[in-house]
Amino acid sequence: MLTEITIDNLGVIPHSSVEFSPGLNVLTGETGAGKTMVVTGLRLLTGGRADASKVRTGATQATVEGAFNTSMLIDVARDAITAITDDAGAAPDENDEFLAARSVKATGRSRAHLGGRTVPAATLAEFTSHLLTIHGQNDQLRLLAPAEQLAALDAFDPAIAPLKERYRAAYTTWRAATKDLRERTEKRRELAQEVDRLQFAVDEIDGIDPQDGEDTELVSTINRLQDVDALRESAQLALVAIDGAEAAGEFGGGAESAEPASTLIGQAASSLQQSSDGHLRELGSQLADVAAVLTDVSGELGTFLSDLPSDPDELERLLQRQQELKSLTRKYAPDIAGVLAWREKAAKRLASIDTSAEAIEELKKRVAASEKEMITAAKSLTKARTAAAKDLEKAVTEELRGLAMPKARITVAVESQDYDRDGADSVELRLAPNDALEPQPLASSASGGELSRVMLALELILSSQQGGSTLVFDEVDAGVGGRAAVEIGRRLARLAQNNQVIVVTHLPQVAAYATTHLHVSKNVGDETVTSGVDVLEGDARIDELARMLAGMDDSETGRAHATELFERAQAEIDDF
Repeated sequence: MLTEITIDNLGVIPHSSVEFSPGLNVLTGETGAGKTMVVTGLRLLTGGRADASKVRTGATQATVEGAFNTSMLIDVARDAITAITDDAGAAPDENDEFLAARSVKATGRSRAHLGGRTVPAATLAEFTSHLLTIHGQNDQLRLLAPAEQLAALDAFDPAIAPLKERYRAAYTTWRAATKDLRERTEKRRELAQEVDRLQFAVDEIDGIDPQDGEDTELVSTINRLQDVDALRESAQLALVAIDGAEAAGEFGGGAESAEPASTLIGQAASSLQQSSDGHLRELGSQLADVAAVLTDVSGELGTFLSDLPSDPDELERLLQRQQELKSLTRKYAPDIAGVLAWREKAAKRLASIDTSAEAIEELKKRVAASEKEMITAAKSLTKARTAAAKDLEKAVTEELRGLAMPKARITVAVESQDYDRDGADSVELRLAPNDALEPQPLASSASGGELSRVMLALELILSSQQGGSTLVFDEVDAGVGGRAAVEIGRRLARLAQNNQVIVVTHLPQVAAYATTHLHVSKNVGDETVTSGVDVLEGDARIDELARMLAGMDDSETGRAHATELFERAQAEIDDF
């Protein structure tokens, strides 16, 4: 539910903050007062296109902020919201509401924020898609498209969704198998050449048999071999200094030396440790530690000397191996790890390419089996759509007869078409003014007023299946009046029993049913035009209804008519 929206410098609105209530909220006001800017702000929160021309003249940017309470959503929608906000790092505020914001600079750049985090506009759109749906006159025209009419039928019956998913999975499998078969038969020569190239590369890599990390290890080993004499001499000199010439002899050392360091330090440590002075004994202990360190270093030096290569041909062999590895890294990847990854990928590709007669025959069987499964799934989907179409046309016809079209009849035609991602069906809404006439396509047979009522009826039916979300209707009641207007108000009020509904309207019959009545007023100054939004209550609400009825907000007759309309509408709401 949308609890509040704050708008700054959007169109004619310099600043306005509006709180929405559960139930039916209506926005009214004179033409040009700025009602459209409220809807424009809501569209920005749904990730809509940022239009710099909507930034108020003289301002550097426009900002829209909306606070959303998710506690009333159904579990599936709430789980989806949680996943989106967790991924974005968004957090609710102290009211346990998520703050969504969108700013548009006069230069055209825009930014989106969700729960205190900067996010892409697409993330904001994904978040609000579970909370906010906007229906406007442009959306009505969009619903005339065949694809949208198919989507409307699918949305009408929840049982269609799993059948559609099953069909799409089968269709995807069939398409992939068909594409594979076509490539293997039509591009057999190209595939054979690809096999030759890949097999040569795999054989070359396997022949050299590189090991992961071998290139790095070779560099280290070659560097050591190239400096092996200097390394051996340094280690031997150090070992002689520590343990004497005898100890280093087995490693080729024979240099003369005075008493070795280990002996001298051991003697010093022993002498000090036998002293009667505590300080000298402490120094003796420290020298004993030094002697232990020397022993460790001596052992490490011995190991180092033992590990030094003694084969004079080893360096040449390793240099040759390094060149072999470089021949692979020049062709396939910058390093051996990349070469091995390339080889694995090439092997998988080789395994998938088989143009033999046996493989083609097996693939043909797979195509036939997947096609059979797709056709079966498509038939189940068509059957469900055909049944849902009967229920939908009955529901829409019933709504229309309550909207001052007492003899009108809607049919939902489900016809066959070529298989595509959505099935093998095309859907078309058709309207007949009465039972004696054949229904004609809605796009070509309905007048503006009839189209508004048909589309509103359809939206009311589809939206009534939702729960806990916010539904915005932007002047979808244009072109209707009288009894039809009362019926629209009544139906929107019923819809608002399970959803929050926000309606921009010129109809007093609709406004009278509102839980909350918001008024957009315009102030024209000598140099600027500003608009603001106020909540109407008591006499102010009656005055606005009187103005909407006949422009007679200061007439007792107009006020009496408005009072009667308001009281009757509110009494009906109490009976829902």
